[in-house]
Amino acid sequence: MTEEQPKVYVLHENIDWTRHLVTWLEDKKIPYELWDLSQGILDLTSTPPAGIFYNRISASAHTRNHRYTPEFGQQVIKWLEDNHRVVLNGSNAIDLEISKVKQYLALQQSEIKTPATIAVLGKENLVAAAKQLNIFPLITKHNRAGKGAGVHRFDSLTELSAYVASPDFEEPVDGITLLQQYIKPIDGRIRRSEFIGRHFLYTVSIDSSQGFELCPADECQIPNISKSKFEIIGPLADGQQQAYEAFLNANQLDVAAVEWVEDAAHNRYVYDVNTNTNYNDQAETEANIFAHEHLALYLQQVLNEQYATITK
Repeated sequence: MTEEQPKVYVLHENIDWTRHLVTWLEDKKIPYELWDLSQGILDLTSTPPAGIFYNRISASAHTRNHRYTPEFGQQVIKWLEDNHRVVLNGSNAIDLEISKVKQYLALQQSEIKTPATIAVLGKENLVAAAKQLNIFPLITKHNRAGKGAGVHRFDSLTELSAYVASPDFEEPVDGITLLQQYIKPIDGRIRRSEFIGRHFLYTVSIDSSQGFELCPADECQIPNISKSKFEIIGPLADGQQQAYEAFLNANQLDVAAVEWVEDAAHNRYVYDVNTNTNYNDQAETEANIFAHEHLALYLQQVLNEQYATITK
């Protein structure tokens, strides 16, 4: 019986965010298979196929009616790891992806500055928690989020109280709302530094003046705006790059974006780590650098390292 050729298996729940990678996998003639975990069956007695597995399950899956994909994804990844398969962005990555609380604690363990944050279960506790935080302006955000879900700015306790009591209040999918110190960007832009294979690739500067919907994927963009709000800029400072790469290594994050903001006093705060990273086509075309190409080659490299008999 002929042994099945090892492949790159991509765990996902949203083909719109996966098709760009597929284009490069096919261009480079890298064997691959997509596993859509928006639904499925997992036989715990079965053995996974030969290959490497790349997890790109998103914390925002519930916004696409895939409410339990992250939970199912956690089980699939554990099954793969217990069967000694290489999983890029494995169990620790998916745990951090769906919990900003865990992200901030991990960042603090790596001595990376984060905004002051309080986690609150139960909206009836939000006003008291804001008094405890005692910082305005502040923002609310969901612990399990993505695409700016639940992010709102408040300049006073009165504004926050009115929002909490209103029908506009957005219930977080895991019940946990974060109250967080608002960091005003020194130039009105936030930064998103991309890492592939735990190594820095580039930083994109993002105009935040239009709100908190800062997803870089083409599918997230506002139509009829001629100038992109995304621009790839120069490299990170050496110390900053080293700190972020050390954080990724400490937390087994193989492919990730680190989102950060610099205030008027030149303090830098990391406010999000995204392990289901997307890239902006217009910004990449202007800079002539394509992260999905680098990602496909990285996946090929890992596949070849694990299965030396594959023809390169």
